[in-house]
Amino acid sequence: MEDLRVVSLIPSATEIVCALGGRDRLVGRSHECDYPEDVAALPALTAPKVDPTAGTEAIDRDVRRLALQGLSVYRIDTDKLEALAPDVVVTQDQCQVCAVSLDEVTEAVRRLTRAEVRVVSLQPLTLRDVSEDVARVGEALGAVDAASAVRAEMTRRLDELSTLVPPGVLRPRVVHVEWMAPLMVGGHWIPELVERAGGRQDLGDRDGRSHPIAWEAVRDYDPEVIVIAPCGFTIAQSERDLPILTALPGWNETTAAREGRVFLADGNAFFNRPGPRLVETAEIVQAALFGRQPRHRFPEAALRRTVAPVNHGVRA
Repeated sequence: MEDLRVVSLIPSATEIVCALGGRDRLVGRSHECDYPEDVAALPALTAPKVDPTAGTEAIDRDVRRLALQGLSVYRIDTDKLEALAPDVVVTQDQCQVCAVSLDEVTEAVRRLTRAEVRVVSLQPLTLRDVSEDVARVGEALGAVDAASAVRAEMTRRLDELSTLVPPGVLRPRVVHVEWMAPLMVGGHWIPELVERAGGRQDLGDRDGRSHPIAWEAVRDYDPEVIVIAPCGFTIAQSERDLPILTALPGWNETTAAREGRVFLADGNAFFNRPGPRLVETAEIVQAALFGRQPRHRFPEAALRRTVAPVNHGVRA
């Protein structure tokens, strides 16, 4: 790994590379890569064609418009990529809304004058997939032992969460809001994380991609805990758009709303980054369910209750 020049075009991959000890090998990043904080000093090779600070409905409208025109949601700076002369480019083949598409990356790499550039594309749907992606990045970087250690630590910490669940409690019904308009419930690895935390999420596609869901289905499910963490959104962004949800018919009648167990969480940094910090994501969910435990490592600012609890002793 010592001589490799690595470009990461997705935040979760950047976090994996750094967890494997490859921070010094990183020479370029995506515009969204922001953790560890010092990666911000690296040149950004991508840029969005939509305003990521816009509201939920505006972002959805602009993304749909680009899709209808057959256009990508992102730009990639091929001249800058050429100048950085990478040996390895890590990207994803999961969601064209989340990052530059694999086709675009492959085409950009094909145009490079550098003869051999390895493209490592990640496509996780499950926690096992995430672990295997860590191994794949480790193999590409020549950091197989480091990857094994990171995978083992993730497994250990996720297993530890089950020991923190209060004995004898029933698993609360949970809904993770992946997007507000259209309403989406988290799929992919989210149901697994909820189970590790001590809850259950029966809505949405387990081990599958997120897709719109009717509000009536969520209302009828009557979640006991709602965690609002839209893809790419900070807590401040979710709070701004929260009225989209609270105006839905029957919102205040859900058990979660009545009991004050509706939470805002940092979807940008945690829920939607399939890397080592998914462990902290599970801890965030567990804190929403049962209160924060001393062994939880996520930042306090990553979870916030939207309303005061009513006759409930849970704290976050």
